[in-house]
Amino acid sequence: MYTVIGNRRSRTLRVLWMLEELGAPYEHMPAAPQSEEVRAHYPAGKVPVMLVEGEALTDSTAIMQYLADRHGALTFPAGTLQRARQDGHTHFLLDEFDALLWTAARHSFVLPEDWRVPEVKDSLKWEFETSVERFVERLGEGPFLMGEKMTVPDIIAAHCGSWAKAAKFPVDNAAFEAYLARMFSRPAYRRALGQ
Repeated sequence: MYTVIGNRRSRTLRVLWMLEELGAPYEHMPAAPQSEEVRAHYPAGKVPVMLVEGEALTDSTAIMQYLADRHGALTFPAGTLQRARQDGHTHFLLDEFDALLWTAARHSFVLPEDWRVPEVKDSLKWEFETSVERFVERLGEGPFLMGEKMTVPDIIAAHCGSWAKAAKFPVDNAAFEAYLARMFSRPAYRRALGQ
């Protein structure tokens, strides 16, 4: 059984969603970033942390890809052209969605107040809107980034879409909204949310 440490209002939700999609047993320990529960396993204090066979795994994307590879699901095999395309989507999302949202969060409440530059958020929103258009091009006919098969980058994309809505980033692209609606209607996503 896996143990996932971190609160749902973070990238921890990605790992919980992945585990629900896989039908893998896990224990969830809600804990805030920088809390003692997290630092006991990862001194940097970042979430999520997943405990596997006495080892602490970190970074939501690394954890999800580990789970996908271990369970042989929601991924294409390493060394295949499909996996290279899948990894390309993953890196695009981390660069063009996740990094923009995280930078905005840092300048909203994460960094010490003297180091925040709130004005940067306008350019990040513009850049995100442009990235949504490129995402839709990548999606094509879908329904998932890799066509008929849902993979790791779909969870990242949908989680970032939810995060963007909460942060009041522009997501008013009909194709992107339809994609998010499909992803958020998945039973595994609802279970990961605790609903």
